[in-house]
Parts: sequence; structure tokens; C-alpha cells
Amino acid sequence: FNVSGHTLNGILNQRSQDMLTANSWNVCQYAVLLHMFAQVSGLKAGELVHVIADAHIYDRHIPMVEELLKRELYPGPTLAMDTSITDFYQFTTSSFRLADYQYHTFEFKIPVAI
Repeated sequence: FNVSGHTLNGILNQRSQDMLTANSWNVCQYAVLLHMFAQVSGLKAGELVHVIADAHIYDRHIPMVEELLKRELYPGPTLAMDTSITDFYQFTTSSFRLADYQYHTFEFKIPVAI
């Protein structure tokens, strides 16, 4: 993290990422974390830069990715947070709301290697 003026920015460096199974989760959770840290620090949430050294899609995932890429894009939702919270440890799941969240059904079962 770094502060520029009154803005908190973050950089997430990641060694490896399975793009289909993890990218959405990683981007969302770190973006929300940046907003949380900014709010309790009295700063404005700025930019999140996500650096992935090995971003990959497994062969068995290619048909699912191709199908997802054909779908209509929806506008992104808006994150709303309880602005009264000034202590990081006071956040709960009810402190957050997504407005105008639209999504497609996801009928795929993604095979994951363990």
C-alpha cells in the first residue's frame, strides 16, 4: 500500500493464478480490502494494481472461458459500505452492499486440481 495525498493505493503481487477459478475472487476481495483500509484511515480509496507472474487458463477450462466470453457484458455494480465504521475490526458482512449487481447464471462445474 502507498498513500499519495489523501488517496490509498494498493499493489497485489501474485506468483500464480488460475484465471477462471480465482481471478474474480482475488480482484474483488483485495479491492474491498483497499476500500476498508482507506475508510478507517480517513483516506480515499485509489488504485489497485494486480500483478500476476503466471496467469493461466488450464486446457480443460478453455471451453468454459470461451462460452463466458460470448456473454453480454453488464455494467459493473457499485459497492456501498457503512461509512460510520472507523475501526477496521467493526466491519461485518452487513457493512457492505452491492447496488445494481447483474449476473449471468453459471451452470458450469469447474474442475480444480488439489
